[in-house]
Parts: sequence; C-alpha cells; structure tokens
Amino acid sequence: MIKLVLAGLWVCILTAGTSYGVAYWKENGSLLPAKDEYLEGLQYQKTRALSVPMVEGGAVQGYIVARFVYTVEAKTMHQLTVPPEPFVVDEAFRRIYADDKLDFRKLARYDLSVLTSAIKQRVNDRMQADIVQDVLVEDFNYVSKEEFQQKP
Repeated sequence: MIKLVLAGLWVCILTAGTSYGVAYWKENGSLLPAKDEYLEGLQYQKTRALSVPMVEGGAVQGYIVARFVYTVEAKTMHQLTVPPEPFVVDEAFRRIYADDKLDFRKLARYDLSVLTSAIKQRVNDRMQADIVQDVLVEDFNYVSKEEFQQKP
C-alpha cells in the first residue's frame, strides 16, 4: 500500500517537473530557430505571362509576350494583405503599351533596365512602401498577329 502511494507521489512530482521544464524552455528559447528567422531573405515571385498588343496604323500588328520576376523580402511578403503581383503586371502592361520608344520589330535595342526600374518605382509608389526590391525580366518576345493566332 505504501509503495502504491509513493509511486503515485513520484508520478505527480515527475509530471509537475516536466510541465515546469517545458514551460520554461518555451518561454526562454528553444533549440529551434524562431519563426521569424525562417522568413529572412528574399522571395522570388513570377508573374503570369503578359500579352501586350502592339498597335500600329490603327490595327494590332502583334503582341509583346513578357514574364517578369520580382523580389520581395519574405517577412514583408507574409505581412501583406494584398500581393504585389497585380500591381507589377498592371505597371508592366501600362509601360510597354504606352512606350513610344518601343520598336516591337527591333526588341534587341530596347532598354529593359529602364522598364524594370520604372515598374519597381511605380509599384512601390502605389503600395506606399518599399515592397518590391527588384524586377527582373524572365521573358520578353514579340509575336506577330499571325503567329499568335496559329498557337492553340
């Protein structure tokens, strides 16, 4: 009988000590890195493919097909309520469509660094914070109207 009481008392002391140890360990730090440390660094986000019509002489001559990659700090990305992708796509479309210097027949001469920095600046202005760190070009091609209609 006394052994049973001592065994029960031992289990209660062991349970209380373990609970106290776990609570102390969780409060003062653990061996695992904090959740915020996982979020450090940049995230690369790809936009969807963007087809911008090139109009000349009152008719569509073809399309600029572009895809961009933008970088955002991971910590900031998880705190945003609105993702920056729609803003990046919208600004890219506006810049490409309205650019009078863009000769769609000679894309090799087009200054993409001006385009990407303008997209970054306008997106950050519209979001009222420095969200987008950099904008990169993944794909930038011209497809004629005939070629575009032939593809499924």
